[in-house]
Amino acid sequence: MNITGHTIEKLEDPTGILTGDRYEIILTIEVPEDDELYSENGLYIKAIYVVDGSQSRVVQYQIFEKITDRYLEFELEEEEEKILEGYCKEHISEM
Repeated sequence: MNITGHTIEKLEDPTGILTGDRYEIILTIEVPEDDELYSENGLYIKAIYVVDGSQSRVVQYQIFEKITDRYLEFELEEEEEKILEGYCKEHISEM
């Protein structure tokens, strides 16, 4: 998996119940043609990333087909989840 771009948006909690800051991060990804995730239409991941004090983590992610916005019921492999986590942590400072 190769992350080729992203957008980050801070989410507001109108209830004030949740602690920390939440961000929606949309990551454009490329995967090899022989990967089960591969789609001719391209792919993106929608991730929710939480920063709460010194703790930060991806709490949820979903994979979508880019052109159709169709949700794909796949999970990333452990190594890919680490790539996702590291990328989000690195780029959240842009906010």
